[in-house]
Amino acid sequence: MPKYDWNKKHIITFSEDSIALETKDLHVYYGDNESIKGVDMQFKKNKITALIGPSGSGKSTYLRSLNRMNDTIDIAKVTGQVIYEGIDVNKPEINVYEMRKHIGMVFQRPNPFAKSIYKNITFAYERLGVKDKQFLDEIVETSLKQAALWDQVKDDLHKSAFTLSGGQQQRLCIARAIAVKPEILLMDEPASALDPIATVQLEETMFELKENYTIIIVTHNMQQAARASDYTAFFYLGDLIEYDKTNNIFQNAKLQSTSDYVSGRFG
Repeated sequence: MPKYDWNKKHIITFSEDSIALETKDLHVYYGDNESIKGVDMQFKKNKITALIGPSGSGKSTYLRSLNRMNDTIDIAKVTGQVIYEGIDVNKPEINVYEMRKHIGMVFQRPNPFAKSIYKNITFAYERLGVKDKQFLDEIVETSLKQAALWDQVKDDLHKSAFTLSGGQQQRLCIARAIAVKPEILLMDEPASALDPIATVQLEETMFELKENYTIIIVTHNMQQAARASDYTAFFYLGDLIEYDKTNNIFQNAKLQSTSDYVSGRFG
């Protein structure tokens, strides 16, 4: 690998009223290992931001910090701020369950519940004791339409979610996440288990969703990042190295390390 100056950074910022989410001096430790090294980053509203970088660069760890999924890991320690609508959601007194209604997540592999398609969507509301069938029906239809799945499953809503294909299951998980109307949707390599056709369908769904949601996606697929995102952030060894419009990252990166990574000359 060429010798890069890792102290050089290029990180864009946005106007205050256009920021959906922001981290300030965010660190993540797994035991003695510092996995994320003080990242300052802003995410623009109603845009798709891709996080890229080699394996072990910290991009998934960073993503999981944005709605405190690292809380589930005993040895994880997260410091710094995750600011959403002026509130630091990383503070210990924050109700994490309530916060995740605003900052939802779709995981790497489809993880539908062992329930019907319908009950996958209504699960959160039924846990809260909501029994209004008309309301639940509307939530199911709206969420499945937004996830581009309604036309395929509208006649099979009470069949098991496991009868769906992998791509359909992933879009069901998106529908389940957006059913509670989050403002931000986190996606951790959501296409890694999908075939090329299902991947394109997922990307088309993301384009439609960004009209109403801010989407942050981790991907190891450079073509997907180039196709599907408005902004791209390059992570390396737990640090944010370069963050810019996707076209700039892939065609006119400010740093040689970024240019080499996206063109396959890195490492």
